[in-house]
Amino acid sequence: MTGTADETVTDVELPRTWRPFGPRIAAVGFGTFLVLAFGWLWISFDDQTRADVSGLQKATVIGFVLLGLALLNGMARSRITATEDGLVVVNGYRKRTLVWAQVVRVSMTVGAPWPTFDLDDGTTLSGMGIHGSDGARAKAALRELRALVDAR
Repeated sequence: MTGTADETVTDVELPRTWRPFGPRIAAVGFGTFLVLAFGWLWISFDDQTRADVSGLQKATVIGFVLLGLALLNGMARSRITATEDGLVVVNGYRKRTLVWAQVVRVSMTVGAPWPTFDLDDGTTLSGMGIHGSDGARAKAALRELRALVDAR
């Protein structure tokens, strides 16, 4: 995308949502692996070993697997949505709604995992919905997002 911010904004239809591709694929892959690995491990035990495992031990392992799945789900559900009113930033299980006037600047330094929003109150907010590991896809998303912020 070339041109001024105003020209670029006309290319972006609102609402527009950006989601990380690589982390979502990793979450699905690791989650599947986690469930299959523990399932295979349980099935591979002989009957005596399975009988020796207490209910508390089973609950602990199941709890850790569920915790791992919850963390992976939090990573996969991250997103940034631009609407006419502002931005909705979801990082894991935390959702933050910003009006356009609150967002001063969007930056993403080389090697940074995700962009940072500089807010009008002097604070910053990370946006995990655009992930640096996505390469060109992340750069295009960042250009679109910057153009929308600059235009407002």
